[in-house]
Amino acid sequence: MSESADDLAERAQEVTRLLKTVAGGDERSADRLMELVYSELRGLAGACLGPAAAEHTLQPTALVHEAWLTREPE
Repeated sequence: MSESADDLAERAQEVTRLLKTVAGGDERSADRLMELVYSELRGLAGACLGPAAAEHTLQPTALVHEAWLTREPE
């Protein structure tokens, strides 16, 4: 089932709100943000790695995890 335009807009607003609170140092917001965007980030990572992903040491899931873990808090 795909999301409606209203659902997408609502999710975008929540992501924006969470980004602001994460910038303020709220780790709980960071966890919620990751829950919301994880699958999309994984898809983007897979697209970036392309069809040769099987030849890479770093798979899409690991790439997303590595980027998340190495983020620098403000």
